[in-house]
Amino acid sequence: MSAVATELLVHYSLRRRTLVPGIHAYSRRAPPLYLNCTRRPLSAGPSLSSFELKAPKALTLRASASTDTAAVVESDVVFSETFSLKRPVKVEGKITIRLVNGKDEENWQLIVGCSLPGKWVLHWGVKYIGDVGSEWDQPPPEMRPPGSIAIKDYAIESPLEKSSTLEGESFYEVKIDFNTNNSITAINFVLKDEDSGSWYQHRGRDFKVPLTEYRHDDGNVVGAKKGFGIWPGAFGQLSNMLLKSEGAENKMDFTSCESKAPPQQNSRLEGFYEEHPIVRETLVDNSVTVSVTQCPETAKNLLYIETDLPGDVIVHWGVCKDKGRKWELPEQPYPSETKVFKNKALRTLLQRKEGGTCSSGSFTLDVGLTAFVFALKLNENTWLNNMGKDFYIPLSSSRVLNKEHSQSHSANKTKESSTAYTDGIINEIRNLVSDIASEKSRKTKIKEAQESILQEIEKLAAEAYSIFRSAIPTFTEEEVSEAEVLKPSVKIASGTGSGFEVVCQGFNWESHKSGRWYMELHQKAAELSSLGFTVVWLPPPTESVSPEGYMPKDLYNLNSRYGSIDELKSLVKRFHEVGIMVLGDAVLNHRCAHYKNQNGIWNIFGGRLNWDDRAVVADDPHFQGRGNKSSGDNFHAAPNIDHSQEFVRKDLKEWLCWLRQEIGYDGWRLDFVRGFWGGYVKDYIDASEPYFAVGEYWDSLNYTYGEMDHNQDAHRQRIVDWINATNGCAGAFDVTTKGILHSALERYEYWRLSDEKGKPPGVVGWWPSRAVTFIENHDTGSTQGHWRFPGGKEMQGYAYILTHPGTPTVFYDHIFSDYQSELSKLISVRTRNKIHCRSIVKVMKAERDVYAAIIDEKVAMKIGPGYYEPQTGPQKWSLATEGKDYKVWEAS
Repeated sequence: MSAVATELLVHYSLRRRTLVPGIHAYSRRAPPLYLNCTRRPLSAGPSLSSFELKAPKALTLRASASTDTAAVVESDVVFSETFSLKRPVKVEGKITIRLVNGKDEENWQLIVGCSLPGKWVLHWGVKYIGDVGSEWDQPPPEMRPPGSIAIKDYAIESPLEKSSTLEGESFYEVKIDFNTNNSITAINFVLKDEDSGSWYQHRGRDFKVPLTEYRHDDGNVVGAKKGFGIWPGAFGQLSNMLLKSEGAENKMDFTSCESKAPPQQNSRLEGFYEEHPIVRETLVDNSVTVSVTQCPETAKNLLYIETDLPGDVIVHWGVCKDKGRKWELPEQPYPSETKVFKNKALRTLLQRKEGGTCSSGSFTLDVGLTAFVFALKLNENTWLNNMGKDFYIPLSSSRVLNKEHSQSHSANKTKESSTAYTDGIINEIRNLVSDIASEKSRKTKIKEAQESILQEIEKLAAEAYSIFRSAIPTFTEEEVSEAEVLKPSVKIASGTGSGFEVVCQGFNWESHKSGRWYMELHQKAAELSSLGFTVVWLPPPTESVSPEGYMPKDLYNLNSRYGSIDELKSLVKRFHEVGIMVLGDAVLNHRCAHYKNQNGIWNIFGGRLNWDDRAVVADDPHFQGRGNKSSGDNFHAAPNIDHSQEFVRKDLKEWLCWLRQEIGYDGWRLDFVRGFWGGYVKDYIDASEPYFAVGEYWDSLNYTYGEMDHNQDAHRQRIVDWINATNGCAGAFDVTTKGILHSALERYEYWRLSDEKGKPPGVVGWWPSRAVTFIENHDTGSTQGHWRFPGGKEMQGYAYILTHPGTPTVFYDHIFSDYQSELSKLISVRTRNKIHCRSIVKVMKAERDVYAAIIDEKVAMKIGPGYYEPQTGPQKWSLATEGKDYKVWEAS
């Protein structure tokens, strides 16, 4: 039997990145390239990056025979680092599909297997008699294999278990038992690789195993047909087919046979077996070592690269002459085997060492250069770099060469005026952006310096993070006096607000059902303002296939299930009258089509934005797009939009600006931002200039053997990576903090609320001005309840987020409930004490049954049943509000 080709659908968890000027590429492997570098918060202190300068020491560097550099002995080492690389390698395997008879003619078993090792999951559903369209349904409970979990209301995910060994290799299978006495007409499935996030389909579509006569071959049907009859039971209503192994190349013509058997005739289903080839990319460990030495005699930097990557390795490189990180060509001569690429970069072939296990090369560079930047090219489709960015290798460092002078000079500066001291701190921050690490450790002690330092860090944090990648921008921890806190009217930058926002989510999952939600909310605007809310987040306003609004169709049609466009305008105007800013829920990742293409696929759009299939990403097999590959994760339910297309970005920017002007929105809540590169978000923010913007970057926290890890740095790192990709012009929901609060409150593990450095463990502990905290929303709570906050402990969660830095968000269902009075008191405490998104947290206790903290030396709080009272000293504390297992005090 010949095999049917199976297409590979890979969901990319990565960013689009610029490798070098003139080259834009997308990674062709499922996971992004990560280097084993230390990640640590960015602060005004030293050692911000894993690329730390090593102490000067003697090094004997022998130049490659193929280069134009001379051997240097006893030179100063200014940089030395070995980086781990993950090289993608393709591995071939097969998917097996078997339909076998059970104990009698009515009981059957579908067995799906995979020959490749890994954590495999069958994502599947069924079709019932009378179902139309391509939607799945969930099977009855008795069909679900052990370990299966329900995915919303349309699918099941069942793990494949190791079942046997074929030719010395592990084999993985899942078995689905079913009975013919039901109304199921087909089983549909795709195979998912949990380790990489890859999805495997059949000819770009779901695998379909029909259990009744199927007259439409969509090209995804498995099992060759022999004839038809009548099954007993509910299947007696439909034609029967016999399945057996025939060549997969045989055309499955279901219209040529019509059953003429009497209604009570019984015939059995014959089994079949098919194999489908798959190709999976795995990552192989390699490394690259880079060292830089400085030779005083020749006034040159000598850079040496060595790697164990196999085959021909090309270094695609350039230099930076200042802090701007712009690629430029250095002065000649160049190493041998070097070619100029489009007059913008150089390509040098590394030379194989004797024995053929390593490649290396040496580069002679002028001392005055700032950095050496490069990426490694293995072939036209494979580039290795540093976490989606070019390798950035610092060259000469004034800090290393003048260390003793800097230390003595620093000692003489202790009595300078506050103005000069401030200038010194700001210069220190600027140096942190251009240099890799600092040898000094200086703390801010002058209160008068505080405001200007905070503002300077705000401007430079995103730029600094782009360089260091392994550091997380935060802000100085020293106290800020009340008089020096930024005023609420101050707007720092587009999309970031003033820092004093308190957000209300103005809807839940059921709000659309009344058909007049805008009018209902109109009546509550004054009440929300009196409670202390300054921003309201409204539901998606556009025409949508789903009534909740998250499957948009015609973006310019704002007559939705929530109300008409005129009612929306009236609502926004009313909120502005009571002093509340309004966020629109913008769904930019995907869009539902109006028409089918020639293949019957829904990927042609209508309305004012009448895009064709070039607007759909190419690696979403459900919708056959002709755009480029996705710059993020695909959303299966609708065509994923290709934001790399200039016409798409132009249209979306015009639409956002139209919403700002026509409706009066002040900012955006951006849906499913994992689906596209954060750099596009920056483009949209720059064009629409919102007052405030927040993205929904949602993925799973880290667990070990079913228990949440204490250290969630990797999780919050991914959120911060996205914020940084936007250049810091948008915040993100602090999913990390919500998840940690779940475990802390539910399991009485309040110690989780302090990280290893004694700071808040979520995004709010690393980049508080961009962390939008919450405990519940329309997805996690409401009638969906996908990740509901521990029952009865909601007010502990709010006592935490409403007293801590970040921008807190309160869910609609909690506002209009018995919690309203308690929430109002907490918001009043926050407003009265001017707690803001950059407020300083001092964790006082983080134990099994209690967490306590002091914020800005003005507010003390505790949650949990354990004991804590703030100590009375120079400050006296008075109880401001309390509830079940929480208390909040104010300094008097």
